[in-house]
Amino acid sequence: MKLDGIATFVAVAEAGSISEAARRLRLSKSVVSERLAELERGLGTSLLHRTTRKLTLTEDGVSFLERATRIARDVEEATADMAERRGRLVGPLRIAAPVTFGHLHLGPAVFPFLAQNPELELMLDLDDRRVDVAADGYDAVVRHGPIADTRLVAWRLAPSRRVLVAAPDYLERHGRPASLAELDGHRGLFYTNRGAADWRFAGADGATILRAEMGLRVNNGDMLRDAAIDGLGIALLPTFIAGTAINAGSLVVLDVGAEAELEFVYVAHPEGRRTSAKLRAFIDCLRAAFGDPPYWDAR
Repeated sequence: MKLDGIATFVAVAEAGSISEAARRLRLSKSVVSERLAELERGLGTSLLHRTTRKLTLTEDGVSFLERATRIARDVEEATADMAERRGRLVGPLRIAAPVTFGHLHLGPAVFPFLAQNPELELMLDLDDRRVDVAADGYDAVVRHGPIADTRLVAWRLAPSRRVLVAAPDYLERHGRPASLAELDGHRGLFYTNRGAADWRFAGADGATILRAEMGLRVNNGDMLRDAAIDGLGIALLPTFIAGTAINAGSLVVLDVGAEAELEFVYVAHPEGRRTSAKLRAFIDCLRAAFGDPPYWDAR
């Protein structure tokens, strides 16, 4: 078996199609198909079911994929290690991140980093779903808020304040709450992935969880902010999302006598996986770009 055949099989399994794998590998579809056929001949079995509409793994393909993925990653890391010993960052780095945070803050931080390291191949996948970092083939994930997955090792990038906000028009129509108790009866706008118990406020006796009337649930921070700007209710938003609207006056910060629990923006990678020089450099780049306190909280 050739290593390029194993790597090609892993790429096809991850991409879900030969054409997409060919695009990612920058190869022709015929070369990808030839490598797969050679690998299957060497193994003496079929790894893939191919139809005109979709491609699926055979039972042997599923069994072989886990080890093949490990082999491909080990070769990538070994190659990268040799380059890193010579002071270069090379090869793929696969990162998943939330859509809004990625759009607003990762791009400005990462683009200069890539310009300084032209041999680095960053795959930045912006998605608000909670990805399975290892199973989905990522090296790491950028996340905001608590990380409950004990299989992940988390590195703090920056603190994140969250504030209750509403549009001036909403407050004129429904009144401006001045305490946690006065939030009762107001319409709440919630981030779907965190649930209705997301409104957690720190206090001397521990956390207070508020459950406002459900006005909207959405899994995207941009839409949550925009719904608040349109006067649909009160939202608890990170300042890295709401800051521009607050400064423009289209959202007003509500002082209810308590602060939302402090959270952090993290990079997390699977436990047991070595932190490569590429990932460490990526983390250092983000920390330096965000600052402490982060620039989005600068007054």
